[in-house]
Amino acid sequence: MSNGDIFEKNHDELDFEFLGNVKGKEWRIQTNVYGNGSTNRGREERYQLPFDPTAEAHRYSILWTNATIIFYIDDTPIREVVKNDAMGGDYPSKPMSLYATIWDGSAWATAGGKYKVDYKYAPFATEFSDLVLHGCRLNPIQQLPASEQCRDVDESTAAADYSYLSPEKREALLRFRHKYMTYAFCYDELRYPIPLPECEVDHSEKARYSKSGNIKLQQKQIARRNRAARRRRVRSRVEADRQFVS
Repeated sequence: MSNGDIFEKNHDELDFEFLGNVKGKEWRIQTNVYGNGSTNRGREERYQLPFDPTAEAHRYSILWTNATIIFYIDDTPIREVVKNDAMGGDYPSKPMSLYATIWDGSAWATAGGKYKVDYKYAPFATEFSDLVLHGCRLNPIQQLPASEQCRDVDESTAAADYSYLSPEKREALLRFRHKYMTYAFCYDELRYPIPLPECEVDHSEKARYSKSGNIKLQQKQIARRNRAARRRRVRSRVEADRQFVS
């Protein structure tokens, strides 16, 4: 969701972004929250997906109210942003439209820019179905403030099941984040030596992340894969030498 076409220099934005994929590797998805053009204060989080999103359809949902933002994958909440006064204009507050785009982010998105888009496979396509929009359509002609135009919709949204994280849903959220989150801006000390105001730092969780905000386990897995690849190359050279000698 965005309003960048209307507010070019101070736009709001909420995103689900698929970060490209190397065949046979896990898919990753990123969520973003920008308010009032705050792109220099990115609030990105990244996660590995526990499924192949190309194999079957899944539901990706964003609840956005004047008090909270919740990202869902299917029925599982994966991220909650609670507005506080210190966020100021960084919390999205202006009317937005819904967009679906495919764009080339290969300078950074796939393995940090290691793998680029191969345009021999173009054109690229995606499919969407069962689109549901529940919200308030603002009438620019009416002089009433948005709070008055949207009062009934706001009340029905606040009463909906998806607007409230029950103990079971919160447990599911924490379980997903513990198992699949690979980057958290709140733990990125290189970008933000002082965490952004909505960050509630869990020091036991923070210990799992490096100063770059990337999960340490991911780095260990990469190191193990690199060691295994080196061992395979050594074995291949040894076997080639043996064949040459024989």
